[in-house]
Amino acid sequence: MRTFANVQELKAAVGEKFGPTGWQTVTQDQVNLFADATHDHQWIHVDVERAKEGPFGGTIAHGYLTLSLLPSFMFELVKVEGIAMGVNYGLNKVRFPRPVPVGARIRAAGELSDVKGTPAGYLSNLKMTIEIEGERRPACVAETLILYVPVE
Repeated sequence: MRTFANVQELKAAVGEKFGPTGWQTVTQDQVNLFADATHDHQWIHVDVERAKEGPFGGTIAHGYLTLSLLPSFMFELVKVEGIAMGVNYGLNKVRFPRPVPVGARIRAAGELSDVKGTPAGYLSNLKMTIEIEGERRPACVAETLILYVPVE
């Protein structure tokens, strides 16, 4: 993990790459809980037997489940001190080039592409790439926006 004493240090790191993180295994329990939370019970995610005969040879994680793991990965990559809080401000471009099979291990790396001042604080753009162990194409590539709110 890279720790920055303040946002000015973070801003000086624009262009730097961080990671990769440790591996996380995607489980069927995670997928089922995500399906319950989002009401997305499509068989390619939750029907283990049917999915064996499907296009992926087994169940796969929802793309949005993969995306939702970004905060846990970011906590392993970057920490900014000297702020009141960091707030998820949103996403720019998001792509899912490859599905994540249940049981696969994934990890992430990031590249800081921008930090700019705004009236509310400092907005960072961290391009995150989630890879699947043993696969050439990534599972997810997303530009994540984090608003760092200064201490008042």
